Amino acid sequence: MTQDAQAGAAPRLTSLSHGGGCGCKIAPGVLSDLLSRFGPAMAHPQLMVGTETADDAAVYRLNDEQALIATTDFFMPIVDDPYDFGRIAATNALSDVYAMGGTPIMALAIVGMPVNVLPRETIAQILKGGQDVCAQAGIPVAGGHTIDSVEPIYGLAAMGLVHPSRVKRNADARAGDVLVLSKPLGVGVLSAALKKNHLDEAGYRAMIASTTRLNTPGPALAALSGVHAITDVTGFGLLGHALEMARGAGLTARLRVAGLPWLPQVQQLAREGYVTGASGRNWASYGASIRLGAGVDDVARALLTDPQTSGGLLVSCAPDAVDAVMATLAGQGFDGAAVVGEMAAGEPVVQVD
Repeated sequence: MTQDAQAGAAPRLTSLSHGGGCGCKIAPGVLSDLLSRFGPAMAHPQLMVGTETADDAAVYRLNDEQALIATTDFFMPIVDDPYDFGRIAATNALSDVYAMGGTPIMALAIVGMPVNVLPRETIAQILKGGQDVCAQAGIPVAGGHTIDSVEPIYGLAAMGLVHPSRVKRNADARAGDVLVLSKPLGVGVLSAALKKNHLDEAGYRAMIASTTRLNTPGPALAALSGVHAITDVTGFGLLGHALEMARGAGLTARLRVAGLPWLPQVQQLAREGYVTGASGRNWASYGASIRLGAGVDDVARALLTDPQTSGGLLVSCAPDAVDAVMATLAGQGFDGAAVVGEMAAGEPVVQVD
């Protein structure tokens, strides 16, 4: 019997990976230590955004009208459905282009598959999911690279364009800015419940709807004069990415737990113990720079550090731009967007109340 004929006996995708989605990321503390072992990068006058502030993508000025955005993102399965896995991974990779205020123009596929374990049809469905998302974004998958690997890995190297004056870094927030989050939180919790067969169909649908929604409002948000900084919330959780924003700007980010939007079932599942190992690793890496209010318990802390695969955009904008930001998001179907905090003068930490 050929391998393709054995598709019905194929293992669960999530059983083949030691972590899933953006929960696969190297912990921020470990990553920081690794990068610190290198000397400063060679200065290049055309490089507008590099590694200095842990931003979402690199940006290279081509001319007075165009800058090239380049990014790569890939991970192991967060779900068992191969088509959904491909869609999630591609959506997540393209998010970095949108977060810089840009429009994607092309992608290359990054593929590592255990070819003697997974049926070819399963692998093909992963690739099709990614290709369909790229088609939705209006770009081609113009090539890529494949390897035979022990764990399944899929993602994209993505490129985009943006006007140099509209690049939105994660480091340009201003004191007094309001923080708006475009998507509800809790993807890591839902994925943990899924892996343990404790997520119902409604919960799964909510997770897929969120993780496959392209962050297309990015360019329109970047065009608003009152928007100062944008980042997307992914593997380091809301706290980790808010902290990057705070450190880049030299400000305090203040978050209000009561105002945070959650995907359905997330808070109850977290109380039942369905959290990822990445949540604890995230806290161990940056917890010293977080100030938790008296009412923030261990469950809330786990939710705040929950890794978000293909999460939303965190937007730092002037108070008088909030209505325009919310209208832009609502106009593109982001009905779960919410005001979640503000930026204030002070030490570069995150204060949670």
